[in-house]
Amino acid sequence: MANSPTSSSVSAPCRLEWRPSRLLAGALVLLGAAAALAVLASEMPRGLAWPLAVASGLWGLRLARDETRRPVQHWVFPADGRVTVDGVRVREPVLVWRGPLAILRWRDGQGRRHGLGWWPDTLPAAARRELRLAAGMADASRDRRPMAP
Repeated sequence: MANSPTSSSVSAPCRLEWRPSRLLAGALVLLGAAAALAVLASEMPRGLAWPLAVASGLWGLRLARDETRRPVQHWVFPADGRVTVDGVRVREPVLVWRGPLAILRWRDGQGRRHGLGWWPDTLPAAARRELRLAAGMADASRDRRPMAP
């Protein structure tokens, strides 16, 4: 058809915001409390058990506080596979799915490894589908051998 619009095979990039998970922070508090109770339930002498129980409970609270204070990050997953965070390109991004949890691992410009997770309370179902599609397109463009050399 002469008047039909030309279609493009390039899709819009997937733009996601990562923010700390309240679900994870709550789990860290519960783990700290469980560790404290486990120490108190053990046969450790009470003079050592109580300080260790208090320390483990406080450590769980500290981990939860640190998690909630992490800065918000803006991620872009374009079709060409050049993933960026806050405008800076990342190297070797790998997205792993564990049920509804999306775990992203990458290297920065200095070669240091980083990782973060999108928990179900921070990544709605529509964004999760969009991320699956964007990550799948990036994986499809890589040259992977079907068999070991």
